[in-house]
Amino acid sequence: MSEKKPFEIARETLKQLTVRKLAPTPINYQTLYNEIAGVPQLPQFPADTLRDIAQALPAKTPGQQKQRGLLEYAIDRMNWDGVKAALIAYGGFTPATADSGVTAVAGMALAVADSASSGAPALTTDFLKQIGRLIEFMQPALGSDDERFTEQTATLLKAIRQPASDVTTVKLMLVNYSDRLSFAAEDQAEIKKTLLKLLHLVFENIAELSLDEQWLKGQMDALMTATAPPLTLRRLDDVERRLKDVMFKQKDAKGHALQAQEEMRKMLATFIERLSQITESTGSFHEHLENSARLIEQAKSLAEIAPVLKDVVGATRNMAHDSKISRDELVTMRERALATETEIQKLHQELDRVSAQARHDPLTGALNRKGLDEAVDREVSNVRRKDTPLCVALLDIDNFKKLNDSMGHATGDVALAHLASVARECMRPQDTLARYGGEEFVILLPDTPLDKGIEAMTRLQRELTKNFFLAGSEKVLITFSAGVAQLDKDEKGADAIKRADQAMYLAKRAGKNRVVGA
Repeated sequence: MSEKKPFEIARETLKQLTVRKLAPTPINYQTLYNEIAGVPQLPQFPADTLRDIAQALPAKTPGQQKQRGLLEYAIDRMNWDGVKAALIAYGGFTPATADSGVTAVAGMALAVADSASSGAPALTTDFLKQIGRLIEFMQPALGSDDERFTEQTATLLKAIRQPASDVTTVKLMLVNYSDRLSFAAEDQAEIKKTLLKLLHLVFENIAELSLDEQWLKGQMDALMTATAPPLTLRRLDDVERRLKDVMFKQKDAKGHALQAQEEMRKMLATFIERLSQITESTGSFHEHLENSARLIEQAKSLAEIAPVLKDVVGATRNMAHDSKISRDELVTMRERALATETEIQKLHQELDRVSAQARHDPLTGALNRKGLDEAVDREVSNVRRKDTPLCVALLDIDNFKKLNDSMGHATGDVALAHLASVARECMRPQDTLARYGGEEFVILLPDTPLDKGIEAMTRLQRELTKNFFLAGSEKVLITFSAGVAQLDKDEKGADAIKRADQAMYLAKRAGKNRVVGA
């Protein structure tokens, strides 16, 4: 540390600025002053950059507004600790729809703060590469409709990947890009939300217009369930497969329906033609009989009557023969039309069956949430009508995440199917099993009071301890925690399930593999 007095150091600093021919800027003056005084060089506080970042942060909520104000206050006082605290607190007020953009802005600002406060370079080459990769991976989710945003992305990536990039310039570009990114992310989230609303409106409209076609209504119900957030590719792939099956059978049924219509048209045309022929034949036969009657009246001997009678018998036989041919032809066409109608009925029954599968979970065979809602409504109606008890049990497989992590998701799927299979063996015919979500199941127990419902779930636990399943060569035992609630008077089914869910969490906290009544 120099022993020179401050005014001497200042005078020497001004002298060195002249000698070294440096511009008299605050940065140059500070650098020379520290050098002469023997004071360590500290990184320059990037007040302007941080102010730009603060201005780029959205302030849509009171919490965001408060934290941005604290951030600007800390920047004015060049207080790194205040900057960090404000940015970290700001992250807690970030809306979910603007996650990507705001998090990027806050993350880059924290990087500037951390690097500057530690005396390290603000943005290293490796860090810039990681930012470039992050931006690239993010592009598919944001689309390419906004040409200006796409161009801005390409410009930023080019600047980041240049070997000798100007760090300050890249910082400013990142700040501007983050602001634009937040708006792009919000737009994409809003577009997705609006599209889902439009799809639901279309599905609801088709379902309302097809009340008489149960298979089509089931198809629309499946689509409504599949497009309910959160969306997963697995759910969408499964519904796509089932819808293709329904559409194939629908096309087949339509073909048979058109064939039946054609058969009916031909039958009616033939019937009208035959009726016309019969009418014509009957008129001719009647005229023939009148002529024969006159000949008989004019006959004077049996020898004259015999040819007339023979002619009448022949005409009668011809009439009977024509009638038989027409009758046989109409009967054949009628049988063909009935066979086609029967085939169409079978196809529609198959369509109804396939559409019913839209209410079942494909992995376990249990009802899905849509099927559960219908079953709950039905059982609650029975309770109100018959005044009988109804128990709702909600069970959750213990340590399911650990099972997935250690043995793989395929083994987890086997565990879910195994639980559903054992549960069906223990259940009564009137009981209902539904997959509530993930590793959770709901069992509806009609005509069952609370104590009997708890006993039923305890029996199921004992059965699971006796029934292992194999994951390769390893035996796997699964257990579950369950909550049981009896439907109260005037209580909704969803509320009873909620109470059972709360009891299930009590069972988890009590040590798992337990049954707790609500």
